[in-house]
Amino acid sequence: MSETPETKKMLDPDPRVWDFETEYELGQDNIRPFGLDLHNPVFLISSILIAAFVLIALANQEAAASFFGWLRPWLTSTFDWFLVLSVNAITLFCLALIVLPVGSVRIGGKDAKPDYSYAGWIAMMFAAGIGIGLLFFGVLEPVYYNFAESGNASPLGIDINEPGNEYIGIVGTIHHWGLEGWAVYAAVGLSLAIFAYNLGLPLTLRSAFYPLLGERVWGWWGHAIDTLAVFATLFGLTTSLGLGAQQVAAGLYEVFGIEPSPTVVVLLIIGITAIALGSVLLGMDAGVKRLSEINMIMAVGLFLFVIIATGIGVAATRYFSVMTDYIMLLPALSNPFGREDTSFFHGWTTFYWAWWIAWSPFVGMFIARISRGRTVREFVICALIAPTAVCALWMSTFGGAAIDMLNAGGAEGVRATVIEAYKPEGALFGFLKELPLYQIVAPISLLLIVIFFVTSSDSGSLVIDTITAGGKMDAPVIQRVFWCTLEGLVAIALLLGGGLSALQGAAVSTGIPFTLVVLVMCYCLYLALRAERAKL
Repeated sequence: MSETPETKKMLDPDPRVWDFETEYELGQDNIRPFGLDLHNPVFLISSILIAAFVLIALANQEAAASFFGWLRPWLTSTFDWFLVLSVNAITLFCLALIVLPVGSVRIGGKDAKPDYSYAGWIAMMFAAGIGIGLLFFGVLEPVYYNFAESGNASPLGIDINEPGNEYIGIVGTIHHWGLEGWAVYAAVGLSLAIFAYNLGLPLTLRSAFYPLLGERVWGWWGHAIDTLAVFATLFGLTTSLGLGAQQVAAGLYEVFGIEPSPTVVVLLIIGITAIALGSVLLGMDAGVKRLSEINMIMAVGLFLFVIIATGIGVAATRYFSVMTDYIMLLPALSNPFGREDTSFFHGWTTFYWAWWIAWSPFVGMFIARISRGRTVREFVICALIAPTAVCALWMSTFGGAAIDMLNAGGAEGVRATVIEAYKPEGALFGFLKELPLYQIVAPISLLLIVIFFVTSSDSGSLVIDTITAGGKMDAPVIQRVFWCTLEGLVAIALLLGGGLSALQGAAVSTGIPFTLVVLVMCYCLYLALRAERAKL
């Protein structure tokens, strides 16, 4: 058998001899009908299959609801061990990058300078990575683990009635919004950034597989990887958009008395998608960056209001207590074997890992685009450690205050929406009712949810457009308009065809196969970083 350059690279144990050079030119496989710039065949396959899914789901709403109602629990219980072990491995890999010598490699080369200030960079990264998650789950999740299902949803089956366990629900929530989820984003984002800005390959998922596939990455192997990334991104994103629309509908009822019917939710998705289209037309700096900064300012304002209203001293003591418990319980929470807390483990943890992975092409590519000039060590710390600490502080403050109120016999709005009747979209507003200035804070919170919604939709369309344009970052804006519109249509189709179960089932079904992609990306990333380190 003759030895090609690709097989030589695969057999050579020292990646420092690899040059990663390719004759592929950005956009060479693109087609340009009507002034567009589309990668052939990724755009055509992705758009046709997704459009077909929307039509079929809308035409068969009852069948779709039944299918997705079965799909999610089957997937999360069958592939629980695979998801948990995979996320564990990705987390350990990212933590290792902080201390290994390759952490000194700079994205874009040793002379590269950051495109954005720390404040703008972290704001965009955080807004894209979290979306509406903090607002939707901040009160809901800790309260649910502690009090719903007669305590059977408690992480690790820990009895909340035992002294010292009153905040165990917060510990379980931090597990889902902490190190492991952000590690998935960091691994994908760093892979894309290094292969695009250091090695000169297109900013698309397939580029990260060049060390293994060589020139074959520009053929059908690469088409399959990018198409899967489009599906994972779209369905992961529409899950958040659907949740956001439901929460906005609940907020409209609380603030204006508008009944949250399916029609209202659909109209909300249409209206907010239209606002997102306006942001798309404004571009990255005037659109996404500005909205992300507004998001952060409003979110910080809401957080400060809540922590002051509920007691800074109590919140600080609670935070350090739950963070200590989180670190101590992390090994047990990350163990997939012999688990008896099936409601927590299958109902929440395995879904979350699939959801984070489904979101990873979207968030990873977005933070790759804005991270030129940062070192690997700097990137991982800011994309992993800092968000974990902030998410934990938010969940501890909101969820902890709600738990304290419930233990004191208050927070009837939270009790009604989380414990007595599961209406998760109303949990935040039920909590805010217990605080002063509700008539002012509720509309502000509603606006914050809308802006998070718009930011996610705008950022998502940017990422999908980049993938389906073969890595081009200056494709015609009408293509982003197309994907932004399609995201809204998919969210509508899923909500009408099964509601929350359909949204979650779609995210899990794409997240599980994409897990394999992320694992291989980590290996390829390490090879590339070793090669870059050798140049220093």
